[in-house]
Amino acid sequence: MCVCLRRFLSSLGVVVAICAIGAEPSDDRPAPPKQVFHGEVLKTPDALKRLKVKVYPQELREQVALLTPDNEIIPILPDWRGRAFYQDERLRDRKVELIGYRRPGVPYLQVLMVYTFDKDGTRNYTDYWCDICAIPMYEIKPCDCCQQEIRLRFQPQELPAEFRPAQP
Repeated sequence: MCVCLRRFLSSLGVVVAICAIGAEPSDDRPAPPKQVFHGEVLKTPDALKRLKVKVYPQELREQVALLTPDNEIIPILPDWRGRAFYQDERLRDRKVELIGYRRPGVPYLQVLMVYTFDKDGTRNYTDYWCDICAIPMYEIKPCDCCQQEIRLRFQPQELPAEFRPAQP
């Protein structure tokens, strides 16, 4: 087993243990800087397969990760925003730009904003939307307000100005 995979699996176990006991980072720590992460979100076994790493997929079958253009596998934290990648297969196996951060010592990407690309290469801000209440949501579930169905919404949109390359 390669060193990177061993570290990833070891870190995964530590994070699962921390989440299981409900430990949260202290609020007095500064938030890590937000960044744009590029790549494709895949089920972790599929990402490892692309890199020709052999694993027993059943242990990782629910995990999703970002496979970067540099072939780095970054697991996605299944929190309020990242959970959508676990729930909705329409968000996987496609080019994405994710705004988020990684905490020091934690391998997971904490996603804050999701941008997906359609077949024509158009960047779309991606969330879920209730047409009745006109409110956005970030995972598949009944609307928080009216309890009706919500829909996956794609809005053509540039990255926020702070993440765009400087113009000459």
